[in-house]
Amino acid sequence: MGVDKVWGVVPYGKSSIMNDFLKMDIFFFITSAVVVLFAILGAVVLWRLARVLKNIEHISEQVAAESDTIRADLAEVRGDIRKGKGRLKSLFSFFGKTAKRASKDT
Repeated sequence: MGVDKVWGVVPYGKSSIMNDFLKMDIFFFITSAVVVLFAILGAVVLWRLARVLKNIEHISEQVAAESDTIRADLAEVRGDIRKGKGRLKSLFSFFGKTAKRASKDT
């Protein structure tokens, strides 16, 4: 019994080397295809993420602007209450302004 039969060693002949190179070519082709696929998928995910972040920024700007106007309206209501003007009248004017602004924005 020779070493070749015990260990299953195939002598490096012409066909064995070609098979190894063919296996390497197939491996690198598949790896390259997967890398390109992941790159395209990553680009799409980053593009969508950028759009979502842009929308979030727009919404946060709107919320900030609206909170500033509500803060100004509340300061006016507080001023009216401190001056002794009608409390219900101040609240109704506050809610009236808020309702007008909400209907105008939609």
